Amino acid sequence: MEQQDLRSMDLAEMTSLLKELGQPAFRARQLFTWVHQKQVSQLAQMHNLGRQLLEQLEQRCQPTAFQLERKQVSADGTEKFLFRLADGNYIECVLMRYRGDLSKQRNTLCISSQVGCAMGCTFCATGQSGFVRNLTAGEIISQVYEVNRILQEEGDAMPVGNVVFMGMGEPLLNLSAVLKTISLLNDPQGQKMGIRRMTVSTCGVVPKLLELADQKLDVVLAVSLHAPNDKQRSSVMPVNRQYPLEQLMAACRYYQQQTGNRISFEYALITGFNDQPQHVQQLKQLLKGLDCHLNIIPVNPVANTAQFGRPDKKQVAAFVEALQQAGLKASVLEEKGTDIDGACGQLRGKVLREK
Repeated sequence: MEQQDLRSMDLAEMTSLLKELGQPAFRARQLFTWVHQKQVSQLAQMHNLGRQLLEQLEQRCQPTAFQLERKQVSADGTEKFLFRLADGNYIECVLMRYRGDLSKQRNTLCISSQVGCAMGCTFCATGQSGFVRNLTAGEIISQVYEVNRILQEEGDAMPVGNVVFMGMGEPLLNLSAVLKTISLLNDPQGQKMGIRRMTVSTCGVVPKLLELADQKLDVVLAVSLHAPNDKQRSSVMPVNRQYPLEQLMAACRYYQQQTGNRISFEYALITGFNDQPQHVQQLKQLLKGLDCHLNIIPVNPVANTAQFGRPDKKQVAAFVEALQQAGLKASVLEEKGTDIDGACGQLRGKVLREK
């Protein structure tokens, strides 16, 4: 019998499992508390379940197997973690510590939803490595639980309070596991993480974006835009050939109608590519009528992307000012971890090459 992953299970699934084992419903609530509130990783730590039940669970279940392979620490305090999964694959997550310099104090974790990525965006380290498989809900949420454990060991009293599904992979192509993770993190008997403290990113998989809209969740939506016209966007983001900007913008408007939430658009600024005055005007026309905010991100230098020049601070500031003068809400995204292979997929790629 294939063992079930406890960290992938919600309370209803645990209740069903415990019923099969002849246990009362309150045992399921105890189990859920151990797994999703106390975030324990070993059945032996669940001391109030009784020896007989623990033996039954050991035969049927196991928590997600996670092993910290490598950790990098930036000068700004950002930490990147490379975890090894049970099947030998690697995933990354990035802890960003905000301590009131430009924003409220919080620990934000950027987490992965897939091993690799099928989208093939040309300036993305993960996209260069190809797609391996989807992560389970247990593997996604374990990134939060394991980083919380590390924070506790380091004496940081502030657990992860914000989660961004913007690590390795396209979250909407693993939507069921992502939605389950959101539900588990939000559960009042678990981490009680506010739904508005979770951000789901997408490069523009239109059918799945419409599906997410119909969920009417109060999560933050971040759409990777990176170019204001189809020709340029298709040249760096292959997904645009299947779902061009007209379809993507229609899906964004539908999302906004369904949820009433403002949309964030991520825009990687590339010198001489998408930073000219005509691009400002194209963005103004493209985003007309949408309640949205543009996050301008100087492009991250990654392997095999020498053609993508990173603009200096003066160029970035001038572009943001031009956007604002055009009536668009825009700001420079506070960068973290650029000195530690901060872009998603870089550390995994380095370790795979070493091995």
